Amino acid sequence: MALLDHHLLSVILFTPLAGALLLLLVPRAMENAHRVLGNVFGVLGFVVSLPLLARFRPDVAGYQFRENADWIPSIGAHYSLGMDGISFLLVLLTTLLGMISILSSWKAIQLRKKEYYILFLLLQTGMLGVFLSLDFFLFYVFWEVMLVPMYFLIGVWGSERRLYAAIKFFLYTLAGSVVMLLGILAVYFNAAKSGAPPTFDVPTLLAAAQQFPDGLKVWLFWGFFFAFAIKVPMFPFHTWLPDAHTEAPTAGSVILAGVLLKMGTYGFVRFSLPLLPADAALRGKIIHIVVLLSLVGIVYGALVCMMQKDMKRLIAYSSVSHLGFCTLGIFALTPHGLAGSILQQINHGISTGALFLIVGVLYERRHTRLISEFGGLSTPMPNFAAIYMIVSLSSLGMPLLNGFIGEFTILRGVFEVNKTWAAWAALGVILGAAYLLWLYQRVMFGAVTKPENEKLPDLNLREYATLLPLVVLAFWIGIYPKPFFRYLEKPVQLIVEMVNPGYYKSAEVKSPIDGPLPVAGSIPRSEKVNVEEPAK
Repeated sequence: MALLDHHLLSVILFTPLAGALLLLLVPRAMENAHRVLGNVFGVLGFVVSLPLLARFRPDVAGYQFRENADWIPSIGAHYSLGMDGISFLLVLLTTLLGMISILSSWKAIQLRKKEYYILFLLLQTGMLGVFLSLDFFLFYVFWEVMLVPMYFLIGVWGSERRLYAAIKFFLYTLAGSVVMLLGILAVYFNAAKSGAPPTFDVPTLLAAAQQFPDGLKVWLFWGFFFAFAIKVPMFPFHTWLPDAHTEAPTAGSVILAGVLLKMGTYGFVRFSLPLLPADAALRGKIIHIVVLLSLVGIVYGALVCMMQKDMKRLIAYSSVSHLGFCTLGIFALTPHGLAGSILQQINHGISTGALFLIVGVLYERRHTRLISEFGGLSTPMPNFAAIYMIVSLSSLGMPLLNGFIGEFTILRGVFEVNKTWAAWAALGVILGAAYLLWLYQRVMFGAVTKPENEKLPDLNLREYATLLPLVVLAFWIGIYPKPFFRYLEKPVQLIVEMVNPGYYKSAEVKSPIDGPLPVAGSIPRSEKVNVEEPAK
């Protein structure tokens, strides 16, 4: 059992890669074998992550299942893996959506099946590596690894303007990656000035960064911010997202919305927050800028959704609005805001992933995504209409479904800091209900206006298998979110103690920009209070 604990993360990380290598050996002519093996390793990737549910201990602070081995000792780079409650939830989301996405490709992919499944499994390994890496060099390698498979998935198996969308995605993400690499090197060399052996170890470098001068920390913050803001994507770095989503195949859109965007918000939580300067004035300016961009993204994304004629493009712009909630919660620097943001990232992967699967179901039947081509589909497809309604209500934040829990917890955390911010964010909830219900009404209600829609088949067994797990999760989080918040309690407490320790020093909740930011760990243990669970 101890051996399993020591290598569990490596097994999870490299199972998809093993599938990709095995597929390389299968002759191209055996198309069914590629399809079956791709799905087998998609399921295996999820199955090998299930032991985490029994073995991960949410009551333990810090990283668990640590793995460390020399890799490039001359520069201090190590093969270092670890997991806390934040990465625990994101890894399980990645393995689940990876399995569902591959299954959704069963009939949709008819061209170059061998290359498709190999690239998808490579993409899965890259995403898992980002969430598990505790070495900056290793983190950057996986960050870049996932870029190439996604580029080809869009460029080869996408729609009419796929090459334009793929190149735009690649250039935007590469630009952010280069700036992030400069930031990593700056942290690495400045930490080495203290005389310590050079290392890329993430906890060590972030602890050393607490002693950097504020001027340097500001530059480092914006360097990392640029890379992560593009990946989220935050306004005004969002323009690559609608094109990539619209042109990508269904499985690519699901994994792009469900997991890849979370790499940006994960970077904010893991790397950007510890680089906030200690000076109250500088910190206040940074927080106000990021919050303003988040609020603009929430409202702007929702308004643009109402103008779309393509279902996929509408859902893509909804991600700009929903991820604005996540970044707002992160930079409120309160336990409720941060925990709600992380849970909302999981919720977004579930709800928006399901919405893209729903669009994929319609596209396989009609080969169009235009809203005007549909209408009255609840008559020939009643079961589809029921699941689509549940998913729409989940995405707009209806009580007893997952979206409500995340948005309410974020608003609770933001309201502690600034009532105006919470009010503008609440406007996004109203607009979200408007465009999602408008879309549902146009597609599902009324008379069947197109003869092609009169006898559309309802969901088949494979489509049920992709959608029902997400519906179950939506209800589970909406009705009983306590287990999810329990996984987040310890890591959120550690982050808030580092970036906003005044929150725990006083019974009165303070704004994170009201006072100076002490060095992490400067609060005597006796003065700290336990984090109250964000929601019960």
